[in-house]
Amino acid sequence: MARIQNPETAAPERRAVQGQRPKPMTQHPVSAPPSVALPDPFRLYRGGVLHAARIAYESWGQLNAARDNAILLFTGLSPSAHAAASEHDPSPGWWQRMIGPGLALDTTRFFVVCVNSLGSCFGSTGPASIDPATGERYRTSFPEIAVEDIASAGWAAMQALGIERLAAVIGASLGGMSVLAFAAQFPHATRRLISISGSPAASPFAIALRSVQREAILRDPEWQGGLYAPEHPPRSGMRLARKLGTITYRSAAELGQRFGREPLTGIAGNVGLFAPRFAVEGYLEAQAERFTRLFDANCYLYLSSAMDRFDLAEHRGSFAAALREVTIEAVLIIGVESDMLFPTHEQAAIAEAFERNAVRTRFVRLASLEGHDAFLIDIPRFGDAIGAFLA
Repeated sequence: MARIQNPETAAPERRAVQGQRPKPMTQHPVSAPPSVALPDPFRLYRGGVLHAARIAYESWGQLNAARDNAILLFTGLSPSAHAAASEHDPSPGWWQRMIGPGLALDTTRFFVVCVNSLGSCFGSTGPASIDPATGERYRTSFPEIAVEDIASAGWAAMQALGIERLAAVIGASLGGMSVLAFAAQFPHATRRLISISGSPAASPFAIALRSVQREAILRDPEWQGGLYAPEHPPRSGMRLARKLGTITYRSAAELGQRFGREPLTGIAGNVGLFAPRFAVEGYLEAQAERFTRLFDANCYLYLSSAMDRFDLAEHRGSFAAALREVTIEAVLIIGVESDMLFPTHEQAAIAEAFERNAVRTRFVRLASLEGHDAFLIDIPRFGDAIGAFLA
């Protein structure tokens, strides 16, 4: 199964951007991830219905006899459930240095379950899946999904595994939104909550950026109204969308420190007046090439739109009111000072909403340089904050 590779592996990526073209990634011979069936019918937040839907997951550690040591982990927009190496797939995952014995998500204490989001393309039901009613891919006939549906599908997956109350629910980026939707819909289902680089409502700035990314895909003639064949995706639109997204996931300071005005090596002869000449351009090209090979364009459109429409205040009228019924021991909210996509004032609003409901809340602002993607890269800082909270 194709998946997003670990974004922590910056060194190979840097070597690739300084050459002419990135080398093909090594494919690991792994089977499809395990999955569980969702209740049938599975009713969606904005009125749609799914039949025979499934959620893919991976897990680490052991569920204890009391079945109360499970941690539910929601991902960002693009990763699969492969957060760390496992018996199912021994390759490194996107949170490899966070999950394991003695790490922040200590698998000697916790049973960690990462779910692939409903609407994604890594084993869970989404636009790229087969519609059981037609035998064809859903494509744009897939019903609209909301962040609330990602949260409720994750909870349904836990219940299918025999878990009735969680030790913690954790998520970053889209996952950080998902844990808020989880709390609003299932206020008694977890003892602790960690929202990382999330938002209680999509900001106009983030909506504007994602709308341009979607437009790049929608205007690509290869998109064909969403009816493209899997082997002929809208590559041009996806590449532009990913390049713009990558810029917003990092910080200007980090890109300056990492690349400066370093030239793109390996340029030979006449390459054209407007050809890429800087290492940072090669970095964006490598990111776009990788993403286009791995992610489905329709899934991207659906999940991106779900992020834009999320507003915690839809539940009972305000952020605080949405969380009024929550019974929880403690909450950890983490933001990154260099994050331009989900700035720290949005995490501060999350923390305030919990505090208004007398929930013990810790809000941590991290000075990481890496912007929104810091939770994938600055593992020591994030690991210390998360590990201390769970301890």
